[in-house]
Amino acid sequence: MPTTWKPDSWRALPVEQVPDYPDPAELAAVEARIAKYPPLVFAGEARKLKKSLAKVAAGEAFLLQGGDCAESFAEHGADNIRDFFRVFLQMAVVLTYGAAQPVVKVGRIAGQFAKPRSKPTETIAGTELPSYRGDIVNGMDFTAESRTPDPQRQEMAYRQSAATLNLLRAFAQGGYANLDNVHQWMLGFVNGSPQSHRYQELADRISQSMAFMRACGIHPDSVAEMRTTEFYTSHEALLLGYEQALTRVDSTTGDWYATSGHMIWIGDRTRRPDHAHVEFFRGIRNPIGLKCGPSLGPDALLRLIDVLNPDNEPGRLTLITRYGADNVEAHLPGLIKAVQRHGRSVVWSCDPMHGNTITLNGYKTRPFDRVLKEVGAFFDVHRAEGTHAGGIHVEMTGRDVTECTGGANAISGEQLSDRYHTHCDPRLNADQALELAFLVAEKLKNAPQHSKPAADA
Repeated sequence: MPTTWKPDSWRALPVEQVPDYPDPAELAAVEARIAKYPPLVFAGEARKLKKSLAKVAAGEAFLLQGGDCAESFAEHGADNIRDFFRVFLQMAVVLTYGAAQPVVKVGRIAGQFAKPRSKPTETIAGTELPSYRGDIVNGMDFTAESRTPDPQRQEMAYRQSAATLNLLRAFAQGGYANLDNVHQWMLGFVNGSPQSHRYQELADRISQSMAFMRACGIHPDSVAEMRTTEFYTSHEALLLGYEQALTRVDSTTGDWYATSGHMIWIGDRTRRPDHAHVEFFRGIRNPIGLKCGPSLGPDALLRLIDVLNPDNEPGRLTLITRYGADNVEAHLPGLIKAVQRHGRSVVWSCDPMHGNTITLNGYKTRPFDRVLKEVGAFFDVHRAEGTHAGGIHVEMTGRDVTECTGGANAISGEQLSDRYHTHCDPRLNADQALELAFLVAEKLKNAPQHSKPAADA
């Protein structure tokens, strides 16, 4: 690993999950143009998120991170963004009440275009072509033209991210996030759910609390925090050339920040400490995430923490565990013990999606009961270890898709073909996402308090 960090020092190291672009000169020209574009997010926003995540690390807040498996150019539209944001806010309200703590809201959006692949190519009917790596790289259609990596797509991804961020900021600050609206949306779900009795008690308690606040003169018209919210963006940073092009020096601190998103993370396939992705991440000052799969042991994790967060800065590093419902107890306790023993400050978050993927009737899917089981095991292990189960990280959409089986509406394997729209992996639909939030809220309500809740809970 180079001793001196620069935005391009990663280029001297081995790099994984990189597309094979046919014209390196064209790729370099695109990256040079993007390097002159305005930043998508600002260093001050990233610092604010890091402070909020420091509260999560201290047990004083909870992290909700979620969104699309892979954003697409074809489905980009105001309605889809609105529907996602609405369900996300509903989840946040339920979790805030359950935890009696602030919820830090981080979307997998406005940048989640690239996807890692287990194989560089796929073969259909004897024809071998490059694998689909997300719309920022190539297209889904199984043709040579579509599957050839095209650097021009990076500029398309930048423009879509900018447009998405613009709308999200308007929703977050322009009144759409009014707590009265979000509460009514949530009540609509409860009334329409086949298992409404499971959620009615919590919904009623939220209603009573809001009535009490209004009686005390606290309502959205007089309290800005009840009609606006802080919302941040995140994505897996796979295309390091694109990330480098959007890495800028903060004029107020002199530090380097990735301005493609407020938070970016390293995937389970690209976390080798002597490879390019870890080298790039160690030099940026954003809050960052690290996916932790079954192959990551305690010693390897500590080595990565030493590289990525040598100053042990609270809020800097989120560990996103992804094991599968039956493997949490075999892997998570060892990591927690090692981190605690060495006094490292991290946020612990659970990704219950990626380890629970199966194939059913020719479709990739995720059984909802397996998702719930992994989340439950995550909370149970942290309770046993005396640590804070700090967040969840889910692939979800605001649309009424049929991609994950189960849930209150009991989507069956035969129904997967009804509305299976994902460009990559199966996502929770709006009802399943909110159902998950209610069930996590029950866990949070019964979780031990590790420190005094923040004053603005």
